[in-house]
Amino acid sequence: MAENTLRGKVAVVGGGEKNLGGLISRKFAEYGAKVVVHYHGSQSDAEQTVKDIQGAGGQAVAVQGDLTQVADVRRLFDTAVDAYGGADVAVNTTGMVLRKPILETTEDDYDRMFGINAKAAYFFIQEAGRRLNDHGRIISLGTSLLAAFTDGYSTYAGGKAPLEHFTRAAAKEFADRSISVNVVAPGPMDTPFFYPQESPERVEFHKSQALGGQLTQIEDIVPVITFLATDGWWFTGQTLFPNGGYTTR
Repeated sequence: MAENTLRGKVAVVGGGEKNLGGLISRKFAEYGAKVVVHYHGSQSDAEQTVKDIQGAGGQAVAVQGDLTQVADVRRLFDTAVDAYGGADVAVNTTGMVLRKPILETTEDDYDRMFGINAKAAYFFIQEAGRRLNDHGRIISLGTSLLAAFTDGYSTYAGGKAPLEHFTRAAAKEFADRSISVNVVAPGPMDTPFFYPQESPERVEFHKSQALGGQLTQIEDIVPVITFLATDGWWFTGQTLFPNGGYTTR
């Protein structure tokens, strides 16, 4: 059985430059992993994350790419192989949030939301399945709205919903190589992605629906992802909801 540690492993982190992804990149490096930090538009954040990791004695490299483009997904994993000889853990934190009524949603809205939340996630899992070493770990970021009954988030929750099906299929298909595949689905997170979609009143409502009257903190999600990447190897094909009891049913 492979040792359940990140030391000496190579981790590819989609959206690994800032917010939750940035914290994952830093923590994985702290635990001994070599990190491939993917970013789409924020080069300065990616460079800072790499600098922080290297300054603490770790190893990291930044890769720009649009994960809705399959060639860019493949290039991301190519970088892991070229820089570090392979990959062991793949975490995809990328996504896009939109709160908009169905009757106001445009075709462009739909295509954009499903592109980043479904298509990119699918081909990230596909390429990870091709490129990860045996005993690898694939972890995707979902949303607790997968288990909610609410308005406004049809294309966001709808775009994330296929992740559960992608994950179950991949868990079966990659099982013979002992690669686990899971989804982590937090509640609304206290990051800059959340607030533009909500009024102050709705922010307070979302806070009221979770333990302690607060939004999900990224610091509370990283240990869950780290667990799945190490000791939680026996979890596969699962969706975990670390959300403080958040519900909008």
